[in-house]
Formats: sequence, C-alpha cells, structure tokens
Amino acid sequence: MPSRRSLSTLLDAGAGLVADGALATELEARGCDLNDALWSAKVLLEQPELIRDVHRDYFAAGANIATTASYQATPRGFAARGMGEREALELVALSARLADEARRQHLEDHPDAGPLLVAGSVGPYGAYLADGSEYRGDYALTAEEFQDFHAPRIAALVDAGVDLLALETLPSFAEAEALLALSREHGVDTWFSFSLRDGGHISDGTPLADVARLLDGQPHVAAVGVNCVPLNLVAPALAALGLHTDKPLLAYPNSGETYHPATKTWSQDRAASGSGAPSSLGTGAPEWRQLGARIVGGCCRTTPADIAALAGKA
Repeated sequence: MPSRRSLSTLLDAGAGLVADGALATELEARGCDLNDALWSAKVLLEQPELIRDVHRDYFAAGANIATTASYQATPRGFAARGMGEREALELVALSARLADEARRQHLEDHPDAGPLLVAGSVGPYGAYLADGSEYRGDYALTAEEFQDFHAPRIAALVDAGVDLLALETLPSFAEAEALLALSREHGVDTWFSFSLRDGGHISDGTPLADVARLLDGQPHVAAVGVNCVPLNLVAPALAALGLHTDKPLLAYPNSGETYHPATKTWSQDRAASGSGAPSSLGTGAPEWRQLGARIVGGCCRTTPADIAALAGKA
C-alpha cells in the first residue's frame, strides 16, 4: 500500500468525506449467497475479485472511503471452516489489499480523484456470534477477553497498511472501552461507530453522552458516530453526541428498512418513513451535516446509487 493517509488531518483541514455503502447488497447482486455465519467475509474465500469490483463501484460513485470486507472476518469465525489463525489473518490482510487495488485502479482512470482512503472494518464480538447480538450488546466479556478476540484482526489490518480502523456497529460500552485501549497501541486513526437502541442510547442501553465522554479528547479517535441504524435515529443520535464531544461526527445508516435477526429478513421501516423522517441518505444528509457529521455514507441495503446521491453525482 502507499503511505498511510491521515483521516484526522483531512478532518482538521475541514474536509467533508463520503464513505461507501453496503458491501453485502452488491455482492448478492453479483450472485453471492451470503446466508452464512461469515457473511461477506465468505467471499474472501470464494470470489475475492468481486469484493474489489464493489469497492471500485463505490469509488466511481464518489466515495472517499472504502471499508474492507473484514467486518466478520475473525480467526474464530474462520476456525469453524477448519482454518488456522495464520490462514485466517492472511484473509483479513487480503481484504485490505483488495480495497487498495480498487483505489489504485480508480486512480489510474481518475488521477485527480481523492482523497481516497481504506478503512479497516472491525465488527463487534456480536458479529462473530452471528445471532443479531450487534444490535443488542447482551454479551458479557472481560476487557481482556474482548482484546484477545479483537487484537489479531486489528494487527493484521494495521500491518496490511489500512489508513484507519473503522470500529463499527458497536453495541457495548464495555467493548468500546476495551477497543479504545487496544486501538491506542497501534498509532493509527480510528473511528468509533455504534448501533442504537434509540436516539439517545447505544444498543446495550448506555447513554450516548457517556460514549461521547469516553472518546472525547482521545487523540487517535478521529470521529465518533452511528451506523447500521434506521434513518430516523441519525439526527437525534448526532445531536446527543454533539452535546458532549467536539470530535467530528459520522453517520452511515441503513437504507430505510428494518433487519430482523431471527429470520435474517428485511421489512420497510415504518418509523423511518414517518412524518419528518428522511426517506433516503440523500434527503437526510444535509441535516446530519449541519449536526456535525463530517463523514456520511451508507450501511445495510444501500447501493452505489445512494452514495452517488451523497457525493452529488446522482
């Protein structure tokens, strides 16, 4: 990879950035069956070139940030397929290389594009459980157990040269505390992004005020925000965070549908489509940016077309 790019430097200079959208949606559109505990990480094993192609599509749509296909890529997850830790971590590193290859290819065709960054995705322990726990945060591990779980993947992503770590869809305050200490050791920019119970609390019930206080003043934390949440919760969550931190904020919500972990299905989110709620990323983004969101993108069920709308290319 090229020299690591600094997200915090870009944000300090006033940049507003567009993150990518859902990876799984686009992989499914290319024929991938993701009904699997590894989710999109399964494609690292089977058709990694498709992941690179999706990253390219998001760069072409105007995204500044590609998020690696490592959200559910962990040694413990791959162990269920009979893989050793070394082989598993090679796949984590592959996720970073694929995003960088897409960046290089895009820059060959669009040399004036940029800035383009690669964010190493670090999903929560609940993602490994593959039972919807990342939307509840109802698991209890010690700080040491959290760090033992996350440390190998984080080290592999940093060693592979990602520009930053995206610690995302975090439902647990205790897990965030453990990740804060662990990520501090690596000397790279990070963002912390949380799933929500409601507009004022992360999924385990911790007030967003406490989350903001935890992360405020931490030099390696470049931004704080929410992801994988309904459109109608973004504005109240950003407002709650902004009361207690001066950090740049970020938001990359879902498309406007609700995920049902028990059945692994989606339905139209009635709350998100209610009076006054944004109907899409493009309609919600102006308010989110006014509330301090300096990075805006999409999560589940969003597409390159949604990202193009955010980037003004639609």
